[in-house]
Amino acid sequence: MKNFLHLFVLATFIAICLSAGNLYSQSVTLSGEVRPRYEYRHGYKTLFPDGSSAANFISQRTRLNLFYGSETFKFGLVLQNVRVWGDVPQLNSSDVYGTAIHQAWGEVIFNKNFAFKIGRQEISYDDQRIFGNVDWMQQARSQDAAIIKYRSNKSTKIDIGFAYNAQGETLYNTEYLIDNYKTFQYIWFNDEFNKVNLSLLFLNNGMPFNESRNSQAVVFSQTYGGRFVYKSTHLSYNASLYYQGGKNKYDKTLSAGYIAADISYSLPSEFTFGLSGEYLSGTSSKDQILGHSDYSFKPFYGTNHKFNGWMDYFYVGSYMYGNGLFDISLPLTKKTDKFTFNLIPHYFLAAAKVSQLQTDETWKDFSNNLGAEIDFSINYSFSEDINISGGYSQMIATETLSILKGGNYKNTNNWAWLMFTFKPTFFSKH
Repeated sequence: MKNFLHLFVLATFIAICLSAGNLYSQSVTLSGEVRPRYEYRHGYKTLFPDGSSAANFISQRTRLNLFYGSETFKFGLVLQNVRVWGDVPQLNSSDVYGTAIHQAWGEVIFNKNFAFKIGRQEISYDDQRIFGNVDWMQQARSQDAAIIKYRSNKSTKIDIGFAYNAQGETLYNTEYLIDNYKTFQYIWFNDEFNKVNLSLLFLNNGMPFNESRNSQAVVFSQTYGGRFVYKSTHLSYNASLYYQGGKNKYDKTLSAGYIAADISYSLPSEFTFGLSGEYLSGTSSKDQILGHSDYSFKPFYGTNHKFNGWMDYFYVGSYMYGNGLFDISLPLTKKTDKFTFNLIPHYFLAAAKVSQLQTDETWKDFSNNLGAEIDFSINYSFSEDINISGGYSQMIATETLSILKGGNYKNTNNWAWLMFTFKPTFFSKH
């Protein structure tokens, strides 16, 4: 934390110096964040195994944010420290994770229509299903990328992004061994027409693949599709459709699809209820074992905690090559002056056949019913800079979910959390 404090002092000094100069048509903001979160885990991410005890811990994210903008360029810097209370002794000389650069980017503004942003940055589009910043995770997600940005005089937005990763500075070509993409290119289009918002996305995703012991290639998959959103005073609905083709990171043929739709209605009493359905294609258990083609849709860089239940059984760190998912949910939201209450029950089905190889070399099929999850949360806005939130989730599992995730579906599987978020603005000049 010593280095973090030094950087905080330096950033404060920079902001004060900038404020002393001529800031006509310029803006400078220095802000911070401290976010401790307590979690109780008894079946979070996977079914609780027999003979184990629940996990209890407090994690914390600390951030320092510096932003500068003028008519010709913008600059952003986000430093963060992520820790678990007690992961180092009291008289520690260094942290387990240390202080990291979450974002460090510059943006050249050519004119009112075109800009170019490059560096470490968060990439987030639409509902964050394909690209998102995963803000729930204390470390969150950021990417080393460059983006050409077009903004029309009206509402049209077009982003063209690309990235290319390497293990480090080398004198000759070396293998890329980090569990990450080697390169990607994408184009995102968004426009608004009265009450309608339309987005289109194409992603060419390149993953490293070791063809042999000393030979690495890059295999590409293509994700393309779009999202349609309609909003009126009380009624809103949206639909998304994506297809994935090409090769997965194991150089297997990929052919997968995604369909989602939801509708919600808001009453004058600030109560909103809705119905949501989401389908992500999957690969049958038998095809997974036999190494056949890959039919599992992969929301590569999305904020997956936001979808398919907050207990993160699906697509958060696992299940990308699994049996797929059909998720039906009934989100309910009630807002008051400072409180927001959310209740979201989910019903899960596997999209592809779940089976298990028996000792006699035959396959035993199981029901596609994976169970249900109930998520509940309360959010309290104490002030503009302070927020308190908490939640409880319960997974009601089936034997089929045990086959896919391990653990004992008959055990109690639940999760609870309480989080405080402090977001002070130390200095702001516009």
